[in-house]
Amino acid sequence: MTQSAVVLSIAGVPTEKRGTRRPRSASPRSTIWRPAILVGVGMVAWSVVLVIDAAHGLGLHAPRFRLLFEIPAVLQLHITAAILALAIGVALMVGVKGRAFHRVAGWTWVACMVTVAVSSFWIRDHGHLSYIHFLSGWVSISVPMAVAAVKRRDVKRHRALMTNIFMGGLVIAGAFTFVPGRLMWRVFLG
Repeated sequence: MTQSAVVLSIAGVPTEKRGTRRPRSASPRSTIWRPAILVGVGMVAWSVVLVIDAAHGLGLHAPRFRLLFEIPAVLQLHITAAILALAIGVALMVGVKGRAFHRVAGWTWVACMVTVAVSSFWIRDHGHLSYIHFLSGWVSISVPMAVAAVKRRDVKRHRALMTNIFMGGLVIAGAFTFVPGRLMWRVFLG
């Protein structure tokens, strides 16, 4: 740093060239609180399961993963992509944005989400599409919009779309898979 830059910085005058970006670092708040919030939400969700179990005497058991090997290949692909997308999505939400990991994991997450959305159209309830397929259509449209937003450097729009896709397309849709009688309910709770 030159002597004039030091004087200007002491005086509070910005010395960076216009258009240059400062390196992003994780704020202490996001580094500490995001994982804590995710763990807290997980603990609350597990507590709800235990309360339901106690109230209805469901009899918690070890997961019956053999059921996952007895289903059609399209369902296995759908479930595998959804689990990968959930794990990658949590890592992306918690991690530092804009770095190489975020970009590589983000493209992997996009591939997983497109796989989940497209494969769901071959999963039908008694031969017909169900209301959950509206979410699949929404994800199929929103993912390219989110990618286009980040390509235009519209980070705010990208963040909003990706967060909505994660919450709606994975968390909410995933919660519906645990409705009594459905496959995930039978694997883990039924």
